[in-house]
Amino acid sequence: MPAMSSPPSPQRVAVVGAGMVGLATAWFLQERGVQVTVLDRTGVAAGASWGNAGWLTPGITTPLPEPAVLRYGLRAVLSPSSPVYVPPRADLRLLRFLTGFARHSTPTKWQIAMRAYIPMNRRAFEAFDALTAGGVASMTNEAKSFIAAYRTEAERSVLLDELAHIRAAGQEIEFDVLTGADAREVEPALSDAIGAAIRLHDQRFINPGHYVHALADSVRARGGSLVTGTDVVDIRDESAAVRVVTADGADERYDAVVLATGTWLGDLARRFGVRTVVQAGRGYSFSVPVDHVPAGPVYFPAQRVACTPLGDQLRVAGMMEFRSAEAPLDPRRILAIAEAARPLLRGADLDARVDEWVGARPCTPDGLPLIGVTSSPRVFAAGGHGMWGITLGPLTGRLLTEQIITGRQPEELRPFDPLR
Repeated sequence: MPAMSSPPSPQRVAVVGAGMVGLATAWFLQERGVQVTVLDRTGVAAGASWGNAGWLTPGITTPLPEPAVLRYGLRAVLSPSSPVYVPPRADLRLLRFLTGFARHSTPTKWQIAMRAYIPMNRRAFEAFDALTAGGVASMTNEAKSFIAAYRTEAERSVLLDELAHIRAAGQEIEFDVLTGADAREVEPALSDAIGAAIRLHDQRFINPGHYVHALADSVRARGGSLVTGTDVVDIRDESAAVRVVTADGADERYDAVVLATGTWLGDLARRFGVRTVVQAGRGYSFSVPVDHVPAGPVYFPAQRVACTPLGDQLRVAGMMEFRSAEAPLDPRRILAIAEAARPLLRGADLDARVDEWVGARPCTPDGLPLIGVTSSPRVFAAGGHGMWGITLGPLTGRLLTEQIITGRQPEELRPFDPLR
């Protein structure tokens, strides 16, 4: 039987999802002359793209399942104040995800997944630079300092070991090992409780909400259509076209469809052969005034708290909460993050919180995203990036566009096949 041929290069493409990944894919499709329509059930950057830390850190973009997770302990993950929280009443889908996650949290599995990330990490910044050169009116910021801070040298040894493994896997990452006093000289916002630190080099950061809205504005300015407040409820491959049906009765046909719906990817992709569980790993954040705005991100790895300077405020983010994406914000998580950060920051008013937020990161059991063609040659998946959708979103869009236009899978995307 002859191999099924790929459909001709599409002229009209629907992108479902207006976060970083979906909009970047739309933008790069426009670069190839494609007419794009972006549909989102809520709005631009309404999901995980808005309130995250905004780090562009290919140097430490690694698989989420890691051996340290297995050492964390059941009692810890059942505590509402834990930085990694699993509700005691887990459903079967979550248990399936956690079982797969645990199976991939071994040194051998981590090394395999890390090698998959390295080619993406090496090219991550070039995609951001292409967006800037193409007129996206929001810049990336060079992290003049990027400090990972600890109370003790013993705590710091965990990240030093991880950096050694990252280097051993073939990824370039430059860093300095600092004393607490060295770290405070670089970053005065650190308190006297900090006794050891690591300074990472050559990383960047953005205000993610502002950036994704600027990306949406660029897609519109280049002739793209953004339809928000509309829920896509059905997608059908009709051989010559793909039919997209929304809850409000709209029914349109396109040459191809990209599913970039984050945590909800499986809802539409499952019928096209995508069986990998995509689980909400919810993160929380808020912003506070600070006497001295840091020159770059500050990370407290032992507490899993990430801080990013955004204008005259500090965004404080943390938590990995494995529960329903639709669950309301839990104030206990916000308080847990604030109390974890309180003794480690100087001059931050952690009681003057604004923009309290929760968003669902789309996590997969093996820690690898789902990027590429599905069982339908006209339906493509782009999601499951976990914590790295901001860092790798633009490159995902660029490489997936190449596959959509040419029918050939870029080498970098082979480990992320959504049908694996």
